[in-house]
Amino acid sequence: MILNIKMKRLLLLFFILLSNSLKSQDIIDPVKWSFSHEITSDSTATLKFEAKIDDDWHVYSQYIEDEPPLPTLFLFEEYPYSLTQKISEGKSVTVYDPIFEKDLSYFEKYALFEHKIQINDSLSSISGTVEYQACDDKLCVFRSEPFNFRFKNNLKSKTVLIDDKSISIANSLKLDLTKSDYLINNNINNSNKSNWKIFLLGMLGGILALLTPCVFPMIPLTVSYFIKNVKSRSRGIKDSLIYSFFIVLIYLLLSLPFHLFDSLDPEILNVIATNVIVNLIFFFVFVFFAFSFFGFYELTLPNKWSNFSDSASSKWKGVIGLFFMALTLSIVSFSCTGPILGSLLAGSLTSDGGATQLSLGMLGFGIALALPFGLFSLFPKSLKLIPKSGTWLNTTNIVIGFIELALALKFLSNADLVSHWGILKREVFISIWAIISLLTALYLFGIFHFPHETKHRIKLSRKLVGLFFIFFTTYLIQGLLVKENNLKLLSGFPPPIFYSLNGSNNECPLNLDCNKDFFDGQIIAEKTNKPILIDFTGWACVNCRRMEENVWSDPQVFKILNNEIVLVSLYVDDRNELVKEDQFSVKRLNGSLKKIKTIGQKWSTFQYLNFKTASQPFYVLMTFDGEILNEPIQYVDKTVFKNWLNKGLKNYNESIK
Repeated sequence: MILNIKMKRLLLLFFILLSNSLKSQDIIDPVKWSFSHEITSDSTATLKFEAKIDDDWHVYSQYIEDEPPLPTLFLFEEYPYSLTQKISEGKSVTVYDPIFEKDLSYFEKYALFEHKIQINDSLSSISGTVEYQACDDKLCVFRSEPFNFRFKNNLKSKTVLIDDKSISIANSLKLDLTKSDYLINNNINNSNKSNWKIFLLGMLGGILALLTPCVFPMIPLTVSYFIKNVKSRSRGIKDSLIYSFFIVLIYLLLSLPFHLFDSLDPEILNVIATNVIVNLIFFFVFVFFAFSFFGFYELTLPNKWSNFSDSASSKWKGVIGLFFMALTLSIVSFSCTGPILGSLLAGSLTSDGGATQLSLGMLGFGIALALPFGLFSLFPKSLKLIPKSGTWLNTTNIVIGFIELALALKFLSNADLVSHWGILKREVFISIWAIISLLTALYLFGIFHFPHETKHRIKLSRKLVGLFFIFFTTYLIQGLLVKENNLKLLSGFPPPIFYSLNGSNNECPLNLDCNKDFFDGQIIAEKTNKPILIDFTGWACVNCRRMEENVWSDPQVFKILNNEIVLVSLYVDDRNELVKEDQFSVKRLNGSLKKIKTIGQKWSTFQYLNFKTASQPFYVLMTFDGEILNEPIQYVDKTVFKNWLNKGLKNYNESIK
């Protein structure tokens, strides 16, 4: 009886497939394939097979144990190259099929397959055919699609030789990852919040620039020019808006060179941000900027620059003239805007967002700077509402100078942390900030003044701002005296809690047990039967400290980190040198050699080789043998991080059953 039922089902299936194939032959084509490849180095490439699937249709996975149905097959004509890993595929849907009487995995709407291979200069092309079966509720069709990948124009004709030791070490850093579809499909949007933050910080910088003596007096003068010196009000409004647009454009253009650096080497901005020399330069530059705000000297660009742009704005009429007017404003106001722009530049480079965040910061700065010119031209009567220039502008400058001093200390701290000098421990850093904050308050209360200032009556608004700095000073002092007060409002800016005068030898976040070497952590994970949490972090990484102090400190999160996983913290900016025997070289995408001499360079290379990213913080949950447990994440809140940990632990427990 059972045999008869099975025979009937097989015969039914046969006739359905046969009739459907005949009816659909050369008529129905529900899948559109596209093929591309990416050169990941001069010796490796990734072949990409993308399928766009019509609605209500599906294509089966590669992994069908017993046919039918037909799994997706990739047939290559020749194999003059070796694989670095098997063909991976994206997330599929698994359901029970009553016709085939088994669970089947298939793709709907979109499928992505990736094939990592080794290449060389002699390889010109790779050809083959993808065979697949596509079905909907009524029909099934069998198709084949030829593919051809050409490499002639992508491979470098000039090759840089790498010694055998470097090849061996680099290969040892490459993990044999499974469940890599989590990486393929990982669409990390956690940077959105950071992008908004840097944009808003850019706008804040632009607002501060507006309140400086270099810019503020220009607002009524420029707006009056557009209103009074044109034939019609509509023309004045139009010119003012174009002028405002050019201000935004000029500051946005300043960020474009950094995109070039970022494309040449994904790690370049992170290297710049954590470089000791660069941070020391930023420290001295910011101190220099601060004393400029204090009024000891004035920063200006060469006069011939402003003279040229001013004459060009007078010579050229129309849109070109308006552009040079905007350029003139940018140049003559540099003495006030330059230090603020420098703060924005440095802050963006150290915020783990690279050139994109720098552009967003510059965009915010330009919008804030340009907005008054456009708004007051639309509503000219509102000009009467803005306060007149006076001593308050000078006061604003000096307060910004104190802020610049505080920011300067952050860059000195970065250099200290990555080099492990130990001269600017957490208590020393906070104490200096408290002194700067107190001095700002004393200045605002009129206790002292700078030589170029004249004594005048202290207004209530100035005293209120001074009172804020008194409260801030008190808050900082509490962070020194009260052990439980970790200054969460400032998390990320002071050195980490364990980098303390009274700290233990455990240089791990929250005094957790952590491993500073992935392969040591791998051995421990195998012995203890626990998953690995790879924490790609940095000594100078602000968001890393915020995660540790605000998210990891949550009791439930801390319990998981302390008891249920093996924590591996890899500091990508650690400037301690590797022993000579462990130093090696790798090739960049442009074919040039990059020497790996420090511990940080080793782990940043490890991160990029395996996960194709250079950002921090970056968290990966995996088994000791390389199975990815869920999608990697970056900077998130405690709820998201806790749920992410629990999901990874659940997948881990299922994998070991």
